This record gives sequence, structure tokens and C-alpha cells, in this order.
Amino acid sequence: MKLLEEKDIERYKSFLESHDRCNFQQSLEWGKVKTSWIKEVILSEDKDGNIRGSLCVWIRKIPIFGNIMYSARGPVCDIHDEEVIKDLVEGANALAKKYKAFVLRVEPDILKSDEEFRSIVSRNGFKIKDDGKDFKDEIQPRFVFRLDLKGKTEDQVFADFHQKTRYNVRLATKKGVVVKEGTKEDLKDFHNIMVVTGERDNFIIRSLSYFEKMYDELVPLGHMKLLMAYHENEPIAGIIPIMYGNKVWYLYGASSNKHRNLMPNYLLQWTMIQEAIQRGADMYDFRGVSGVVDESHPQYGLYRFKKGFNAEFTEFIGEIYLPYKPLVYKAYKFAEKSFRTLRTIKKKFSKK
Repeated sequence: MKLLEEKDIERYKSFLESHDRCNFQQSLEWGKVKTSWIKEVILSEDKDGNIRGSLCVWIRKIPIFGNIMYSARGPVCDIHDEEVIKDLVEGANALAKKYKAFVLRVEPDILKSDEEFRSIVSRNGFKIKDDGKDFKDEIQPRFVFRLDLKGKTEDQVFADFHQKTRYNVRLATKKGVVVKEGTKEDLKDFHNIMVVTGERDNFIIRSLSYFEKMYDELVPLGHMKLLMAYHENEPIAGIIPIMYGNKVWYLYGASSNKHRNLMPNYLLQWTMIQEAIQRGADMYDFRGVSGVVDESHPQYGLYRFKKGFNAEFTEFIGEIYLPYKPLVYKAYKFAEKSFRTLRTIKKKFSKK
């Protein structure tokens, strides 16, 4: 086990981008977007000094409680190699001692059904929380839709879409919706539309400066795009995909209240899926949906939209965590849940 040093940066990037389990949230590039966190990377090496596993950890001070350690979508390794997992845990323990952390929270993109992984992490001190159903229950979504692109042509992928999805893609084109790649200046239009989307769908949005920081750090390296949909030169929708290694993620999307009947979101998704295929990506990740698959659920429309692209409904294991100070972590979780509940109540009253 070792912690990433300056001399290791390029080979870590190479390892991450070439690994089947690569994830942009484990990258140093994404870490530069999250400026309020300290970033450390734990490396596990074989006897020849080659990287065989990694875990990018973010550290931040939480008032009253102390330092929390968090890792999104790690580890990157053979997840059934217990020797590597033990090595990474050893590194996590060293980091917890260094920063006097009260917990390490990890949200892996590993299937809930992976019993071997569950056994390995349990033997190595992790607790597992796998009962979250809604977005508010986790930091990263536990339920996503993922579209397998490996070895497929555009015609094959399009033919597998739900009939209504194909119809909506064609309708958007027929009605004159045009998709263009946006510039940093176009982020202003995207953000304005995002504000409308947040008010309509009841979620908190990021600041314009956050999206500008993303653009500055990721676009020059080819890891991000802004795609905007226009009707008669008016911006009506947009998406921000992230490209890293062999995958593409649909990270942010926004649509105005005007011209929703023109189905711009369908054309935006299809445009990005086409680009992912052209890039040789193995997978297009539509990201989160609610785990409550019920037509009465307020997020059911999002579920139905993503399902229409013939993506696979995927349930991850949830949160695994190493509680270094169990009582402190328990108190923190209670406070965190209370804060989210109060925030939800405040938003409901603000709309009245």
C-alpha cells in the first residue's frame, strides 16, 4: 500500500482510464472540480510495482463531528481479489489516523447481488447499508439505468429502443429541433434552463460557477461536453455528459417549460449515445432513478424516460463504510437525516 505521490500521477491516470472499472469520480481531474475537499489516492501495487488497485478518497471537516472520508464509485480493482481489498483498507486506516477521521464512506458501482464482494468487505471491517430507495437516501444514486454499447452499431442500438422512444427522437428532428455542441458561454443558457428545471422538478441546482469550473477542468482534456437543443435558434434543453475511459455518463440535464412537446431530451440523448458509440465506449450510464418503481411515485416519469432507451435497470450495493468512531458517525447520520428532512419541509413551504 502507498499513497499517490507526484511521480505516480501519470501512471495512475493511465491505470484508471484503461481499467474496466474506471469511473470519472475516481479521477484526479474530477477531484479538481470538488475544490472544498482534500484528495488522497490509495494505491495497491504488485511485487513489480505495477498498480493493481486504487481508491480515491476525499476528506472534509464537518463542524462539530470532525473529518469525514468519502469515496465515490471506488475501488478500482479486481473487486474479488481480497488481497488488494485488504491493502486498500490498510491505506484507508492510515488516512483515517492521519486526518483523525470518524468514518470512511464508500459508494461503489458494484451490484447489490454480488455476494462475494459483500463477504470480502464484511470480513475486512466494512458495514453495509443497502436499504436506500430514493435519491435523498444516498449521495450517489443506488439505482441507475445503463446501456450496453459494446460491439454494437448505431442501427442496432436505435432498433432496440422502445417504439415510443424512437418515435420521439424522430419527432424532435421532424419538428426542427437542432442539437449543437455548446461553448463555455452557452453554459449561461444551460444554467438558466437548469433553474427552471429545478423549480419544476423540485431539486437543488448547482451554481453557474460550478459548471464553469467543470468546463475549465474537463473540456480541454476531452472528458466533458455541453450539448444544447435549439428550436428556431432558441435554447430549449441541454445535457452535460462525462467521458472517461471506456464509459460515458449522462451527468446533468435541463429542459425549459416551453416546447417540451418537441421532445428535445430524446434527441439530446440519442445524439450523445451516437457519439459514445463513435468513441468506442462500452457503456452509456443514464445515472440515477428512484428505486420505487411505481407509477404513483413523483420520479416515475424519469424512470420511464430512461427505460425507453432499452437500458438495464441496475441496483448497486449502496453504502459500505468503516466506522472509526461509531458513536460519532451514528450522531452524524442522525444530524444529516434531520437536515435533509428540514430542507425538504422548507422547500415545500416556500412554494406555498
